[in-house]
Amino acid sequence: MKLNLFLLILLGQCCVMFCHLYEYHYVNEEKNWTEAQQYCREKHTDLATVSDMEGLKRLLNKSPGRAEAWIGLYDQTNGTRRWYWSLPGVEFNEDETEWNSTEPDDHNTENCGCILKSLKWMDISCGRHQHFLCCDERNTSEKFYLIKQKKTWFEAQSYCRENHTDLPSGLDQLQGERLKNVLSSTGGKYVYMGLMRDTWRWSDGSSFSFRHWNKDFDDERYNSGQCAMTVFGDEGRWKTENCTDRKPFICYDEKLILIKENKTWKEALYYCRHHHHDLVTITNLDEQRWVQEKAKKASTDYVWMGLRYACSLDFWFWVRGEVVSYKNWAPDELMDDCDMSGAMKTGGQHKWLKMNDQMEFNFVCSVS
Repeated sequence: MKLNLFLLILLGQCCVMFCHLYEYHYVNEEKNWTEAQQYCREKHTDLATVSDMEGLKRLLNKSPGRAEAWIGLYDQTNGTRRWYWSLPGVEFNEDETEWNSTEPDDHNTENCGCILKSLKWMDISCGRHQHFLCCDERNTSEKFYLIKQKKTWFEAQSYCRENHTDLPSGLDQLQGERLKNVLSSTGGKYVYMGLMRDTWRWSDGSSFSFRHWNKDFDDERYNSGQCAMTVFGDEGRWKTENCTDRKPFICYDEKLILIKENKTWKEALYYCRHHHHDLVTITNLDEQRWVQEKAKKASTDYVWMGLRYACSLDFWFWVRGEVVSYKNWAPDELMDDCDMSGAMKTGGQHKWLKMNDQMEFNFVCSVS
């Protein structure tokens, strides 16, 4: 890229301000869940959606001292149960599974997954007390931890999130000799892994699999409703309640928009700056998850982001001014070259790729 274009891009952003891709708003008015949903859709984007623990912490910062508030998670009456992985951002693929023969058999309603020593999977009741695996993305020397404490699936999930990263999730994690060696030391036939299914959906239609239920989620004496609320005094854990009950609630404003027009990278940049704010910047995994949720709805295989290669200066940068600290590049053998910009794959693991900026894709703008 020529230096004058690089300067033009930076001059388009004369000051860099840190901003989030979504914002939560606590509304101190008591409404039933449907009324709260309508209010949020009229005045904001929707009832609160939460993608991971980082997002949950941001939501809890809106706590006004009240005990609880509606969020945008609801149980579809007679809805289809859908499998998902516990680790946020890992998507379940029906074509990439390792079920044992005759599994999943759903005997007496089995909604949680466990893994055998053979690395095959089976479904069991989430309320059974079993040993379990944790994965830890922070410690590369020990990827898996076998926890020889018997817990329900939800208790195991909470333990892993508090002490490691999460229950192991996805085909990439749940295979290999290292995992086999860890499982060989268990006294039982199988242990919990990070697979679960339910009928719960987000009000805004997003497919985030993140759940943060309390320890009594499977006990109908405490959780019998079809709408979810966050309980501030219980580390923000979620509880089900009758949707007709009246409570305060949390809305969110989304700061992203997918433009389903095919443009070159430079055309996309100018479009975003003229009509919205800028091409989107991604600085952490939480933001990656929100952008890839938008990217799923694109009409092209890739979407442009605000990621550009400065040819004369030999580095990648975000047009909003941030350095590229968080990275999600797909493995490739392409050399960094002039006229390259960053695009996100709209399917699979939503990796970033280096693309010639004259190619035409949909794109994602930030709106503030």
